Amino acid sequence: MQTSHPLSGITVVSIEHAIAAPFCTRHLADLGARVIKVERPGEGDFARAYDNRARGMASHFVWVNRSKESLALDLKNSEELEALHHLLESADVFVQNLAPGAADRMGLNFDTLSKRNAGLIVCDISGYGSNGPYRGKKAYDLLIQSEAGFLSVTGTEGGPVKAGCSIADISAGMYAYSSILAALIQRGKSGKGCRIDVSMLECMAEWMGFPLYYALDGAPPPIPSGASHASIFPYGPFAAGDKRTVMLGIQNEREWAKFCEQVLEQPELRNDDRFDTNSKRSAARAELTEIILQAFAPLTAQEVIARLEKADIANAEVRNMQQVWDHPQLRARGRWMEIDTPVGPMPALMPPGLPDGVAPYIGPVPRVGQHNEAILGELKAPA
Repeated sequence: MQTSHPLSGITVVSIEHAIAAPFCTRHLADLGARVIKVERPGEGDFARAYDNRARGMASHFVWVNRSKESLALDLKNSEELEALHHLLESADVFVQNLAPGAADRMGLNFDTLSKRNAGLIVCDISGYGSNGPYRGKKAYDLLIQSEAGFLSVTGTEGGPVKAGCSIADISAGMYAYSSILAALIQRGKSGKGCRIDVSMLECMAEWMGFPLYYALDGAPPPIPSGASHASIFPYGPFAAGDKRTVMLGIQNEREWAKFCEQVLEQPELRNDDRFDTNSKRSAARAELTEIILQAFAPLTAQEVIARLEKADIANAEVRNMQQVWDHPQLRARGRWMEIDTPVGPMPALMPPGLPDGVAPYIGPVPRVGQHNEAILGELKAPA
């Protein structure tokens, strides 16, 4: 693998907390960018205190903050705020997800910063964007899941269920990451920086494309269907005789025929006029579910999976977290590595999808203010 990294030589300064902005900048750091994380003195990013499940550190924080330098600054102090402005004069990218209006009050907006650094790319991440009636509204992941309609199609008819991880934050972080990469390419052509305005609501609304079009022109929306697909059936979890759950998905009539013949071993169901189209199967979920569960009852989950595999029908085990740590496919592909943290080494996943020949930059998770002396020393050094 090569020793240089795609973003080596790029400096990113980020006033970040929680998940969205730190997730974005961690991916930039994985590609070799120097990421300087600006934190409050003492407590730092409040995500450091979310829990202590990662060997005494917060699970969220360890996940999204490796390979960064921590600079602790009191931005209410004029001298320390000016030090940040000075740092941004030579930076390539500035990312912030402060509360609405906070960056503007400190002169940390694109119009102000670009006067001192015309090549600076400024990425603002907020709940609702910089204009419109919701521009000043505070936003957190669950609230955006709600506003974007995600909760209305997730869960069961008995009530909504949020996603088990911070998908609104993750979506915003990934769009910010990809937009920054595009802006760096654009700057290479024009020589000029730009502003990127990332709205968590808009990112989640983009991800809601299927249910939005499904309910186009006032049509009924998808009915919340637990872990099953809202409009394709059978596609979801089914219990085997050993009480373990198998996830399977039938995508077309060819697969339905093979499912009836080779998995259920009831070939007559293939042309049963109750189930001979996906729309009919979806409408008759309860009846078809009972047939499937009866067929699976004498079998273990592994026996069901063996039949599904033989029939070339997509399937999966419903794994818990420990089973994901031990996942044979992740291990076979060498996806685990170690990172350093203030409490010692921890396992971590390699960044997904890197180009062949590109090695990620993997640095430690920092302590609050760990790099103050070095970074501030650079600012005082003669040019």
